[in-house]
Amino acid sequence: MATDTIGILLVGAGFIADAHSAAVSATPGARIAGIVDTDAGRAAAFARSQGGIPHTGDLAAALAWPGVDAVIVCTPNHTHAGIGAAIAAAGKHLLIEKPLATTVADARALQAAFDDNGLVLAAAHTHRAYDYGRAVKDAVAGIGTPFLVRLAILGGWIWPDWSAWVADPARSGGHALHNGVHLLDLATWWLGAEPVEVRARGRKQTAAELGIYDYLEMVVTYEGGATAVCEMSRAHRPGSFNQRELFVAGTGGVVRQDWDGESAVLFAEGGPALVPAAGGNGFAVQLRAWLDTIAGAPPLMPVSDAVRAVAMGVAAERSIATGEAVRIEEVLA
Repeated sequence: MATDTIGILLVGAGFIADAHSAAVSATPGARIAGIVDTDAGRAAAFARSQGGIPHTGDLAAALAWPGVDAVIVCTPNHTHAGIGAAIAAAGKHLLIEKPLATTVADARALQAAFDDNGLVLAAAHTHRAYDYGRAVKDAVAGIGTPFLVRLAILGGWIWPDWSAWVADPARSGGHALHNGVHLLDLATWWLGAEPVEVRARGRKQTAAELGIYDYLEMVVTYEGGATAVCEMSRAHRPGSFNQRELFVAGTGGVVRQDWDGESAVLFAEGGPALVPAAGGNGFAVQLRAWLDTIAGAPPLMPVSDAVRAVAMGVAAERSIATGEAVRIEEVLA
């Protein structure tokens, strides 16, 4: 880098780009170097909102701008493989919205491209960076060997209309891969075990005409016998509904968080205790971790975990389609 401040190019000016740009603004040593979007009007509007930063619809041209050291990609899931490959070829570090890709083959290709070029690739599994996710991970160390996770993240419809790309499985990969992957990854991270198979079912709760299942139930079994039961919804009413419940059981205690509380309760041999988790800006924590990894620190989430999360999401979608459990090794093969 030419200076002590890392210049970050944003690709995609949709709503999630606002969260990433806010994280950059809140992080010393980082700045927005420009914005790329195929919608010229949207790119110009975003550039104005950032004080007049450079903007274009041409990714190749933007990657050649002086002062661009790294890239954050906020585009639809099906574009990740192609955009990521171009960024690796340009020699830039990348933080890309989850999932890493919509197929295991594409996810592995991205991993190899960045490894081969000595670049840092990170998938934005932001729930690992939020206080509640990190607090539960820390608390699990005090309950012996964890063997059960029950996790529900339930909410109302957040997309603008049925034409949103998220509702098109050809573009999103399906809801299990787009949103359900948060739960699949968190449960696996907390358990610290390798998933063996996924059994899932989905429901088109909002309307039968939907292309995706906006309500999901996913059950994962792991090496050693642990189980995760995950429930994901964007179908609850009213639309402002937001609820998270989690329970982790181990051989020496349990961690529980009810409803929409941020603090968790730890039950162990020493008695119950509160595990504080006051929310916090997960996007800023994630960004800082990515920048630290570029500087040589261990990653918040290894790329291999992001590839595994893609495999779990794909397995869940296959299970919904077939009505059968799907083994992770089959997806990885």
